[in-house]
Amino acid sequence: MSVETTSAAGGPAPNRTVTETLAGQIAETAAAAGAIALAMFRDGVKSWTKGNNSPVTEADLAVDRYLKAHLTALDPEAGWLSEESVDGPERLATRRLWVVDPIDGTRAFMAGGTDWAVSVALVEDGRPVAAALFAPATDELFTAVHGRGARRNGAALAAGARAHLEGAAVSGPAADLDALSHIAPVHKLPRVRSLALRLARVATGEIDIAFSGGNSNDWDLAAADLVVHEARGRLTTREGALLRYNAPDPRHAPLICSAASLHPAALSAARQFQAHTHSSGTP
Repeated sequence: MSVETTSAAGGPAPNRTVTETLAGQIAETAAAAGAIALAMFRDGVKSWTKGNNSPVTEADLAVDRYLKAHLTALDPEAGWLSEESVDGPERLATRRLWVVDPIDGTRAFMAGGTDWAVSVALVEDGRPVAAALFAPATDELFTAVHGRGARRNGAALAAGARAHLEGAAVSGPAADLDALSHIAPVHKLPRVRSLALRLARVATGEIDIAFSGGNSNDWDLAAADLVVHEARGRLTTREGALLRYNAPDPRHAPLICSAASLHPAALSAARQFQAHTHSSGTP
């Protein structure tokens, strides 16, 4: 696994607000946090249900503590938003914000699966400018800096070049996949339980279209959003709008993610079935 963050030749002008040193430190922090989670994953951990009826484990909290200590040391002026930390209005007054999911895909983690990840993004003025997404069970480190491209374990990423729905590999809530399959013959993949990883698989070209139901939050999305866009993909609402982060309510409407070349067709299909499908309550 590499934490290389340099841009690919011929890429856009670099983002000066994120230095190479800071980008590397973010990647290293996410990888170290993932090592903590992986050790606890192998040993087994206690778990319980939170007030919103979602699971949490000792590992979620341990990783959250580690990330908060190390990331806030990197940029003490940035606000903080994490799935496992108490939220407050203070973050709304900050231009920069750490957006963190200590373990995205906790159910997969608890079940002994591999589709879970540590998600870290630095958001500035409502959009991510640096990201690290680490999947410890498969040893995959996704990194991105705005304007400098996206990488997996040091190798540059590019979303697929498909422009038509026919034969597309799709993942997400069953209702969305079923509805899409009535519009075009598609290849339905198992739902990747980590939403962040599901989106990142679009950046690698392994998934052509990834859907999210209407129950996702900033912490599920921000890091993967940057990885996807820097790999020349698109993550938007089903009306085609770019996502904005650090709003008072961090929740998002149903979303669609694909390569840029496929996005117009994917959006058109989603508009056709949107009124006839309902969110499953899971992202």
